[in-house]
Amino acid sequence: MAIAAAAVVVPLGVLFLFSGIVVNIIQAVCFILVRPLSKNMYRRINRVVAELLWLELVWLIDWWAGVKVQLYTDSETFQSMGKEHALLISNHRSDIDWLVGWVLAQRSGCLGSTLAVMKKSSKFLPVIGWSMWFSEYVFLERSWAKDESTLKAGLGRLKDFPRPFWLALFVEGTRYTRAKLLAAQEYATSTGLPVPRNVLIPRTKGFVSAVSNMRSFVPAIYDVTVAIPKNQPSPTMLRIFKGQPSVVHVHIKRHLMKELPDTDDGVAQWCRSAFVVKDALLDKHLVEGTFGDQEFQDTGRPKKSLLVVISWSCLLVFVAFKFCKWSSLLSSWKGIAFSAAGLSLVTILMHIFILFSQSERSTPAKIAPARPKSGGESSVTSRDKQQ
Repeated sequence: MAIAAAAVVVPLGVLFLFSGIVVNIIQAVCFILVRPLSKNMYRRINRVVAELLWLELVWLIDWWAGVKVQLYTDSETFQSMGKEHALLISNHRSDIDWLVGWVLAQRSGCLGSTLAVMKKSSKFLPVIGWSMWFSEYVFLERSWAKDESTLKAGLGRLKDFPRPFWLALFVEGTRYTRAKLLAAQEYATSTGLPVPRNVLIPRTKGFVSAVSNMRSFVPAIYDVTVAIPKNQPSPTMLRIFKGQPSVVHVHIKRHLMKELPDTDDGVAQWCRSAFVVKDALLDKHLVEGTFGDQEFQDTGRPKKSLLVVISWSCLLVFVAFKFCKWSSLLSSWKGIAFSAAGLSLVTILMHIFILFSQSERSTPAKIAPARPKSGGESSVTSRDKQQ
């Protein structure tokens, strides 16, 4: 990590680590003392507590970097957002797609109950991974033999969730790159599938499982398309930490869960067809620079994340002052060395967080791609290796 970047990342990292540890402690105490008595009460408390941590990341986009997330959807969908359970499927264009989702969830009032399917290793990441575990994110190992039952159990637990939630699923299974697109195009050509230009071919087995297990209590699927205008730089976590702005366009199409086909094969084909439409939509966006078929919805820039960060900062300064005064930490070489070691640890943890943001989000679709019923079924294994 460059020195200039570290000069920005470290103070933010100290704040995030401090607030995260406080949040994790509260979550752990509630998990031990409250959850055995009332799971609903635990979830309601955790929703508020987790949001105090996630709002810091929303603040990074909204107030620090000034990244503009512009939403295009119809009025009915816009009014429904945050008021119903929803399964989100999205293309995976950049390493901050998940943060873009959090921004929209915060605007919709359901940030604390926004969930995702993640790699199992993610839950061991200090602060953010631990908070995700307490918040009932679903963690998988990328082995369908092991994960099929885990996914079913994780989704089943959401049946009695007391507040509207969003569950995010990146059905492409990996982040879009040019090399992965070429591999997807080669696979599509060999199997007779539509050749993609802007997306990867969705791996539908996880999506089919999610629909099968959530159909009875989740009324809608939000088909999300993320695009970066061609005259804007692609946002990354490092650019955001540096305070560099960008623009992200998000298109949402709401589908009623009850309108999906009844069979697993039908649901898989529905998902593949949705990504063919998404591909064409991105072609149009590339030419026009907008999603002209849907209304632009002004989501504003709520001050809540700014107030939360200011509050955490004041608390951190107060605690640090009292601790230094009590311990005389900076009055000896040993204390100075201890402080330097602590800042180095924060730098390392924030570097890991940036790498985590850039890594592939695991989805059940990634683990077990559904085999389309076309002549090239034998090529699935080859595609798995390529992507």
